[in-house]
Amino acid sequence: MSAPRTPNTSHDVDRRRFLGLVGALAGTAAAATVPLADASATPRPEIGYPFVLGVASGDPAPDGVVLWTRLAPDPFVPGGGVPAHDVGVEWQVFADPGLRRCVASGVARAPRSLAHSVHVEVHGLRAGREYWYRFRYRHHVSPTGRTRTAPAAGAPLSRMTLASVSCQAYNDGFYTAYRHLVEDEPDLVLHLGDYVYEGGIDPLGGVRGTPVPATAQPAPRTLDQWRYRYSLYKTDEHLQAAHAAAPFAVTWDDHEVQNDYAGTRSQYEGDISALRAAAYQAYYEHQPLRAASIPRPDGGLRLHRGLDFGRLVSLSILDGRQHRDVPPGGWGEAPATPAAYDPSVTMLGRQQERWLAGRLRASRAHWTVLGNNVMMARLEHEATPGARLWHDAWDGFPAARNRVTRVLHEARVPNPVVLTGDWHSTFVNDIRLDFDRPSSPVVATEFVGTSVTTNGDGPVYGPYYGPMIGFNPHIRFFDGDRRGYQLHTVTRKEWRTDLRMVGAVTRPGAGVETLASFVVESGRPGAQRV
Repeated sequence: MSAPRTPNTSHDVDRRRFLGLVGALAGTAAAATVPLADASATPRPEIGYPFVLGVASGDPAPDGVVLWTRLAPDPFVPGGGVPAHDVGVEWQVFADPGLRRCVASGVARAPRSLAHSVHVEVHGLRAGREYWYRFRYRHHVSPTGRTRTAPAAGAPLSRMTLASVSCQAYNDGFYTAYRHLVEDEPDLVLHLGDYVYEGGIDPLGGVRGTPVPATAQPAPRTLDQWRYRYSLYKTDEHLQAAHAAAPFAVTWDDHEVQNDYAGTRSQYEGDISALRAAAYQAYYEHQPLRAASIPRPDGGLRLHRGLDFGRLVSLSILDGRQHRDVPPGGWGEAPATPAAYDPSVTMLGRQQERWLAGRLRASRAHWTVLGNNVMMARLEHEATPGARLWHDAWDGFPAARNRVTRVLHEARVPNPVVLTGDWHSTFVNDIRLDFDRPSSPVVATEFVGTSVTTNGDGPVYGPYYGPMIGFNPHIRFFDGDRRGYQLHTVTRKEWRTDLRMVGAVTRPGAGVETLASFVVESGRPGAQRV
C-alpha cells in the first residue's frame, strides 16, 4: 500500500538492505549489539536462544499493528524449553530500519497457557508508515521485522500491493515461493488457509530430506502435538523471512484441523470438538492475531474480521469452516441436491453472514475484497448443469452463496473481488448473481490461488479439472499443475493480478515467472487477460 517510488532514493537503499537481511535471517546478530533493559524482574535459570520461530506482524490498523513471537528455545519438547510460568518479553518499534528512532516500547506477557506466545497490539503509530520492530528476552534479541500501518480512514490511497498464498504442506516441497514473494515487496500478505497439514510427516520431511524431530512426525491430536506441528513449519527460513518482511492477515481452511470438516463434524470421526479446540488454540498461539481472537472456553474463536486501507480497499476476512453446516449434498463430489437450497443452510453461520452483509452494504472503498477459503464460483463436473459438483466448496451451499451475491448486486457494492485458496490450482472466475441462471449478471471477480507446495511438482489437477473447464464458461483461466502465489496491484483505475509461479518446489532455489496477468477495470466486473 504505497505510492509509486522514485528509484535509487536512500530510503529504497535502506529498504533493500533490510530485505536482504530478512532473507538471510541475519537480523539477530545485528540487533544483539544494542543494549536493552532486561524484561525479567528476577534472576531465572539460563535458557537457549528463544526466538527460533521468528517474528511476525499482522492485521494493520491506521494507528498500529499486532506484533507476534513465541519463546521456544526447544520447540519440540513440552513447554518449548521455557520455565513453567508466565514471563515478560520486551518489545520495541522503530521508525527507521537502522533501529535508531524508537517510537514505541513496552513489556508484554508471554503466558505459559498460550505456549509463551506474545501478541502485542501496538497503538499510537502514524498511519500509512513503515516501521521496524524486535523483541528481547533477557540478553537474547529477536530478528528484526518490518511492518506497515494502514492508511488513515478515508485517506485517498493511490496504490496498494497484496500477495495471496495458501496450502503449504511441509513435506511436499520447499517454500521457495516465499523467497520470491519477499523480493516483490507486498504491503500485505493474505494467507487463505492450510497453513499446516494434519497428517503424519516423514522422518526426513518428505522431499526436503531433512530430519524431522520425532515429536513433530505423528498426525497431531493433542495441543502439544499441534504446537510441534506449527513449530516445524515455522522453522522454515523462507516462511520466517516472509513474516518478517510484511504484515500478514490470516484465515484457515480445513487442514488446520482435519480434511473437509464442517463445524465440529467430520466424515471420518463424527464429533471432533476436542480435536478442533486443540488445533484452534495452537493456531492462535502461532499467528499475529489480536486479543479478539483468543480461544474461548467452548473451544471456538472469532476469526472473521475487517481491515480497511483508506478509501482504496475494504477487506473482509471470512471463516468458512468453524460455523458451516454439514453439506446437505454429501462430503465431497456428489449430485446437486434441493436440500442445499434450504435457506437455513449456511456456510458462514448466521452471525458472520449478518456481519458480512453489513460490511458490504456499508463499504465506501473503491475495491471491496473478500478473503475466502474455498472456491465461490461454480465448477460443473459434467455437461449437464448441476449433475455433479464438489460440495466442500460454495457449490455445496448454493443458497448461502446466493445470499452473498444478492447483497453484492442489490447494494451495488463497489468493485467486488474474491481472493480464494484451497484448490492447489489457479482459477480466474466470473462470479454470477445466480449460477443456476447462467445469463444472470456478473457481480464479482474471483482469483483462486494455487498452493505454495502442496501436491509438489508435475501434473496433478490439470488432467483432472482440465476436461471440466469447457462446461464452465464463467471460468476465464485455469492451470492445475504449478505452484506459487498471486501478486495483486490495486489502484483506483484497475486491479491487476500477476500469477507468480516457481519453477519447482521439490528442489530448493528454483526461479519464478509470471505465468499470466489479469486486469479488472474499475466499474466493470470480470477479469481481462493482459
